[in-house]
Amino acid sequence: MPAPIKPVVPVEVLDQLDIRVGTIVFVEDLPRSAKLVRLVVDFVDHTRRILAGMKKERKNPREIEGKQALFVVNVEPRKMMGETSDGMLFDIGYADGITPVLAVPEQPVPNGSRAG
Repeated sequence: MPAPIKPVVPVEVLDQLDIRVGTIVFVEDLPRSAKLVRLVVDFVDHTRRILAGMKKERKNPREIEGKQALFVVNVEPRKMMGETSDGMLFDIGYADGITPVLAVPEQPVPNGSRAG
């Protein structure tokens, strides 16, 4: 059964989020972490290092290299395991306790394209 829908928010709240398409160029292991990997993501005008907790969800996290996905790029940088994450992978399923999958465009679009 799906989780209940969250309370209604003004559309201006959504306008504050900057969700963009990026290509996952490289996935690096963080040996000190049981969950985290470092994604190097291309947004055309820059690349970012974004940490994602997917070690336990995928046998081979590097299988997502070369794929486009959605990322929240205007969240505050977050320190985890001595590393800084400069964004957040926008995935589907984690909050519902199912194996997460990438939120991806149905066909290739230019990196840096905005969602919404």
